[in-house]
Amino acid sequence: MEICEAQLAADRRTVIEKCINRDGKNAPPVVIQACTELLDHKIFLGGDRFYVYANRAEAYLFQGDKQHALDDYNESVKLAPHNAKLYYNRGVFYAAQTDGDAALRDFDTALGIDAKLVPVLRERAKIYVNRSNFSGALADSSEAIRLEPKTAVLWSQRGYVYLRQHDFDSAIKDETQAIQLDPNLARAYFFRGVAYGGRGDSPKAVSDLVTAVRLDPLLDRYVTTKGKNASLTLPPL
Repeated sequence: MEICEAQLAADRRTVIEKCINRDGKNAPPVVIQACTELLDHKIFLGGDRFYVYANRAEAYLFQGDKQHALDDYNESVKLAPHNAKLYYNRGVFYAAQTDGDAALRDFDTALGIDAKLVPVLRERAKIYVNRSNFSGALADSSEAIRLEPKTAVLWSQRGYVYLRQHDFDSAIKDETQAIQLDPNLARAYFFRGVAYGGRGDSPKAVSDLVTAVRLDPLLDRYVTTKGKNASLTLPPL
């Protein structure tokens, strides 16, 4: 009897580990099957099941099953309504489906629970930029920088917001700070190059754009040359 119980406990731990997928090596179908088994056998009860639904939602989304992913996101939020990260996860899902209103509702709720969640501030700022709410985007980007001043991408994101407002000097300042923190951040060079171009400093603009494309060749698609002239398109955040 003791051997059987020990084996059952070991099998249960194996299923739990497959569902949690700590190292990210399990394929989505494996994660889905494991999480479903945990739910069907009621290994966890009540609110403790929220992370099983959350993990299965990620697996469903990875394999393109959006409806089942949303169903599981909804269930996880229902079970743990005070968990800010669950609203963030569902908000990111909505944003990817271009449902900005739903994404904003979830991001607002997440920040209402935990105002220091930098990923939420960053994602909400992106939606604000897409809606030309630059004051909101600047506020969120600045708060994110205050909370994580050593994170290069946050400085670059705020520089992008300034760039969209044609505040080239502020954009150059923020992108320069981003580059100092991460010299290999290709988009920071690209954005600073665009800002230099907007300010009429062609040599610095060309230098930064060349560096950006060298670091990330995919950025070349946003540069169109015709003769000696070049036109630039800003990549999305």
